[in-house]
Amino acid sequence: MQNKDVPVSGTSEAIGTASHWERETLEKLAFASLQEQKLRRRWSIFFKFTFIAIVIFGAYRFGGLFQTDSDNSALHTALVEIDGEIDTEGSGSAHDVIPALDRAFAESGSVAVILRINSPGGSPVQAGMINDEIVRLREQYPEKKLYVVVDEICASGGYYIAAAADKIFVNKASVVGSIGVLMDGFGFTGLMNKFGVERRLMTAGENKGFMDPYSPMTEKQKAYSQAILNEIHQQFIEVVRKGRGNRLKETPETFSGLFWVGSKAVEMGLADGFGTVDSVARDVVKAEDIVDYTQKEDLPERVLKKFGASVGSAAMSTLSKSSKLTLH
Repeated sequence: MQNKDVPVSGTSEAIGTASHWERETLEKLAFASLQEQKLRRRWSIFFKFTFIAIVIFGAYRFGGLFQTDSDNSALHTALVEIDGEIDTEGSGSAHDVIPALDRAFAESGSVAVILRINSPGGSPVQAGMINDEIVRLREQYPEKKLYVVVDEICASGGYYIAAAADKIFVNKASVVGSIGVLMDGFGFTGLMNKFGVERRLMTAGENKGFMDPYSPMTEKQKAYSQAILNEIHQQFIEVVRKGRGNRLKETPETFSGLFWVGSKAVEMGLADGFGTVDSVARDVVKAEDIVDYTQKEDLPERVLKKFGASVGSAAMSTLSKSSKLTLH
């Protein structure tokens, strides 16, 4: 006789399988719930930080949260810096340099202005605008001197600006000079002919395609380009002669585009002596306290650049510079 109290093997296995399935399902549900809670917490933290960032951004941009109204009425040496290429953007642009110089000269506490330059050159237009503004400010504020202090290099467009200063101070190993103009670019006509590539450029106007890198230059166009370079070079020479006056000891190489170390530049009259920002403020201006008036890049600009907002404009700028006229 079969014992009814003894469970059937198949039934036990089925019950065990069902229990295992239920346990796995519960575990999955619990795990999913935990993941959802973690995800919610992460999004919550993200939105909180985003909200805080927006509030700080708005306060900085429109409310001046991080701006300090420092008192510059005490006597001090004003400092403005140009670091990098003289171009339409950055610390070497007229857009940034001119307002900084204006503030430095206008401040009642500034005894004199030091313009620290570390630049290989760049745009003759930007350099000319800054040079003109320095001349204007020196006439408007005759009691305030403007001294240029050269860091590593003050060449071409950088020196175009420096020539307007009352005095130029360098390091013995600084690179100074390069009083010349160049127009650089590339020509691909030989390569195109080699690979059988035809340039299909249609223009209205004989010289509308002038300086196109994919089209050959005529002798007339080369002569025209050289005339432009010579004219700008002559403007550069006149600026240097006017700024340096009798201090300049001209030689046939002075305006040839060569550059020299600081010690030689002093001998040639391209510079007046040796010094740093601190030493000039201390020994020449007699005002050791230095206040920086350089126009700094603000938070919104840094954020936009960091997230690539300027990538498109940078790319277009690069494309537009296939033939660039520079003081280098």
